[in-house]
Amino acid sequence: MIAQTLHGLEEVLRAELLKLGARDLERHNRAVSFTGDLGFMYKANLSLRTAIRILVPLETVEARSPDELYHVLRAFDWESFMDVKDTFMFKVTLNSTYFTHSQFAARKAKDALVDRFRDKCGARPSVDLENPTLRIHLHITEDRCALSLDSSGGSLHQRGYRVETNAAPLNEVLAAGMVILSGWNKISPLVDPFCGSGTILAEAAMIAANIPPNIHRRTFAFQGWNDYDPELWNTIRDSAIDKITGECPPLLGGDINRVTVAKAKETMRMAKVDDLVTIRHSSFADLEAPERTGMLIMNPPYGERMDERGVMAPSDTEEINELYRSIGDTLKHRWPGWTAWVLTSNMDAAKRIKLTPKPKIQLFNGALDCRFLRYEIYTGSRRLPVQEQQL
Repeated sequence: MIAQTLHGLEEVLRAELLKLGARDLERHNRAVSFTGDLGFMYKANLSLRTAIRILVPLETVEARSPDELYHVLRAFDWESFMDVKDTFMFKVTLNSTYFTHSQFAARKAKDALVDRFRDKCGARPSVDLENPTLRIHLHITEDRCALSLDSSGGSLHQRGYRVETNAAPLNEVLAAGMVILSGWNKISPLVDPFCGSGTILAEAAMIAANIPPNIHRRTFAFQGWNDYDPELWNTIRDSAIDKITGECPPLLGGDINRVTVAKAKETMRMAKVDDLVTIRHSSFADLEAPERTGMLIMNPPYGERMDERGVMAPSDTEEINELYRSIGDTLKHRWPGWTAWVLTSNMDAAKRIKLTPKPKIQLFNGALDCRFLRYEIYTGSRRLPVQEQQL
């Protein structure tokens, strides 16, 4: 199988798969391949926090033209995987000099499947772009055409707990990856002072309490397959539920926008972690730190957002620079002894924090090329007195 993920989270996903019991792990660009049985496919969809989808490879064929692709796919045994009454869709990804238009390749693939059923059964299955029985992925690399089934359905970042969102909500898979990348020990307090709709905190709560990330998801694509085993699925799901601990250190979120705070509280309620997370209406400068030191993870405004058309909206540079200056001042004066992680695409503004980040991990928030920056907030100055330096 192949678990797809976001750029920068490949190693996190590989570690998740290893812990879950996957075999033959191999890291790729934005993916990790592995082997496992039917039950493991169910478990991977339910339990992986940094996977976007789980693909099950069917076969790799060769084709050097759209017509050749049509013929090899028409010869494929589609009726082993679906019936005439089932629906389907093709998603095509191209990296080939033989094929230049993914939509044309998808149409040829669709025609091949439909014509085979018409010849064999006298009827044809229908295309459904919203909720098909089979989501068929066709990855074409030069003349190699790899067929896979999407066992997840919609992207696994759609956990099923977030209803109300802000204009630029953080992807749940990215949020979970940030929490894991931070090295948070699940014992110390975790704070998000720019919590928005609360995705980072919801994912952190589920990580700490060992709640499967997709426990609230209504359906997976594999539940519509002809080899679906509901008894096996229920056994795996019940076993995962039995491992939920409900234990969690202090989790605190703050946001300066009252409407956003209400949305974050609704997110916690929908995720059933509202008893584990505290959300406050507060600016970062006024947010009271928990008694014990711990981890800050934040996704402050970058000063650049894409509008509904996918166009970058204008920003107030000075306002954003002042925000990042205040982040640095607040960290130094109010959060000594804490570790802070900041996700941003605005590295010019990040310089105003006036702390040295290490490491700087490349991540993408949608189309925005970001860095996940780690700051150690020391108590007092790290510089030795002049007399000690001379010694």
